[in-house]
Amino acid sequence: MLKKLLVVLSLVIVAATALVVTSSASAQAAAAPYCGITWGSGAKVVNQYKASYITNVRTGQDNCFDRMVIDLNGTAPGYNVSYVNQFGAQGSGIPISLQGGTKLQIIALASAHDSHYNPTYRATVGQPLPNINLTGYQTFRDLKYGGSFEGQTSFGLGVRARLPFRVLQLGNRLIIDVAHRW
Repeated sequence: MLKKLLVVLSLVIVAATALVVTSSASAQAAAAPYCGITWGSGAKVVNQYKASYITNVRTGQDNCFDRMVIDLNGTAPGYNVSYVNQFGAQGSGIPISLQGGTKLQIIALASAHDSHYNPTYRATVGQPLPNINLTGYQTFRDLKYGGSFEGQTSFGLGVRARLPFRVLQLGNRLIIDVAHRW
């Protein structure tokens, strides 16, 4: 009888130890950030003007985030990127609707025209960007042009939800990555 009790007690201890180890591993996995992303969702601002202008905008997908790239003719300028309640046109502030759960306003401190006011990036204010198709993106829902006014150009990015994002200045590109989840 005592032998049976010791065997049962041993099995209970082994099962309890396995449960604690499994629970601990699950808690650590749950605490780990998605794809190692620790960017946060607060405003990202760099106040530096450069003598460059926008030449193209493109998007792409990664396993962990969706990406928007603003191509420039020179060094990447400063920026102001933040979640907003309403996205509006440059200069007038006229509201521009965006699909998605929330809106990310992207302001590049660069013009969409050269010093002679010749357009370097052609898009229509309040309309989706030319040659951009966001079908199948996990995070991006909509991308519209807000205009270029007094040395800055804005874009409205409709995203699925308020998610972490980062902004990178790499050579002649300004890059905005928005994570697929927290």
